[in-house]
Amino acid sequence: MIESKRHRRMIANIATYIVLVSLSIFCIGPMIWMFLTSIKYEADIVTQTMQYMPSRITFDNYVAIWTQSGFPLLIGNSLVVTLLTVTICVVTGTLAAYAFSRFAFRGRDQLMLGYLVVRMFPAVMMIIPLYVVMRGVGLVDSRFGLALAYTSFLLPLFVWMLKGFFDSAPKELESAARIDGSTRLGAMIRIVVPLARNGLVASSVFIAIAAWNEFLFALMLTTGQGSRTWPVGLQLMVGEFQLPWGVLAAGGILSIVPVIVLFAIVQRTMVQGLTAGAVKG
Repeated sequence: MIESKRHRRMIANIATYIVLVSLSIFCIGPMIWMFLTSIKYEADIVTQTMQYMPSRITFDNYVAIWTQSGFPLLIGNSLVVTLLTVTICVVTGTLAAYAFSRFAFRGRDQLMLGYLVVRMFPAVMMIIPLYVVMRGVGLVDSRFGLALAYTSFLLPLFVWMLKGFFDSAPKELESAARIDGSTRLGAMIRIVVPLARNGLVASSVFIAIAAWNEFLFALMLTTGQGSRTWPVGLQLMVGEFQLPWGVLAAGGILSIVPVIVLFAIVQRTMVQGLTAGAVKG
């Protein structure tokens, strides 16, 4: 009986590992393929027979996209827009999430439901109204205006995520700080925010990745090189009669490097935040 249970457990573990390895290959495979494409000559990419490994290695694609396409400026614009979006979401979203978590006021549930409704609509439906508003206030083709556009659909996600972390923070510590003379804002900053720090980091990382990879709003709300982000820049490299696969692959590799570095820095804190948010105190 014991031997049979041990045998079934071993089969289950093997099946689990097979599924995990398959999912890992499915997720990492495209990035490996993109890297291999980025170090191939163009003549070795478009061929009649499939070449999995490059027969000749070159880094000309990286040199070309870095020196000829304005890619450093595009990456800089994406960094600025992402930082602005995260900053706006953190400042305003933290106050909003705290209010939803700690206060019971009229229309609270309706507002939270409204945040969900905003996320239900396709982003393309918001472009025309946003464009009209941005043009009226002179924020079209600006990095700050693009950050505000991103905030319009990322702030509800941030508030919903962070509210769950604030809900799990003990209210007794906050009440003790209030008794000792702290203001409501001071108790939030000194007590609640440090307790929900991991959740704040996790929510901010999700917002940063979404802003970094956003394409549709950046395409419609920017027209000049001074505010255009890297996804739009890569798309504009595709011409009517040309498709530089090697250069596009090199651009893709260069653009995911900041995301990998960000994950490497905040990985432990982010995992702790996600696991903490799954348990209500």
